[in-house]
Order: sequence, then C-alpha cells, then structure tokens
Amino acid sequence: MNKEELIKFGIENIVCKGETDHIATVFAKDYVAHAGNKTYEGHDFLHRWTKQMLASIDNIKAAKIQILAQDENTLTWQRTLTGVHKKALRGIPASNKKITWTEMVVSRFEDGKIAEEWLVSELAAALLLKQPKKP
Repeated sequence: MNKEELIKFGIENIVCKGETDHIATVFAKDYVAHAGNKTYEGHDFLHRWTKQMLASIDNIKAAKIQILAQDENTLTWQRTLTGVHKKALRGIPASNKKITWTEMVVSRFEDGKIAEEWLVSELAAALLLKQPKKP
C-alpha cells in the first residue's frame, strides 16, 4: 500500500471498525504520537485509544480525508470524522448527539508504516458544543 492507501485503510479498519489487529500493519512497533504538549508511544497506546474512542463515540465514520502535501517520508493530511457521543469521554458527559470534528495530521513513514505523527484535533470542542445549555 502507498502512504495514502495506508492512511485510509487505518481509518476505516482501526478507527471506524475497531479492528485493532490491523495496528501492526499500519503502525511501526515504536510508533510515537505528539498531540499538543503530550507524547504517546507504541501499539499499546493505539489499542487503548481505539477502545476508548469506540466505547464513547458510536458509529464513527470518516466523512472526508484530504491529502494536503507529501514527500517521500511524510504525508500532511486532514480528516473529518462523525459519530454519536454515547459515553463520557475525557470528563465530558455524553450528549447522545451526533458530533463532527476535524483533525490535522502529519504522518512520518518508515519502512512502509506510520512511525510518528503530529496531531491537532477539534474533538474536545465538538464534544463541548453539543452539551446542554446551562440555565
């Protein structure tokens, strides 16, 4: 698979369907993710993240995947995801409403797999926007 196909395969099978057996196919063993000032590492993190997302957000779908730039080792891309917020996530109570959020990602590849990523996500804002208004 080329870089774009690998990204789409990972989103469809891991993020949307929760098929975590594909993590080793898509991500390098020593995978590192950078989100804000936090760093996450390895396949164990990806398994936990996938489980948490699918437990909290039902029916996740990739509404749009857009490749913005690429070179031989990196791909800069954006994904727009949708789902229904069914269970509290990171302290934000479930709204039981459909949410849509966008994430900007830079993926660095090594030996045909994603080795490192930098991510900016609008998920928290999307969750908060769907909360009931306080009187």
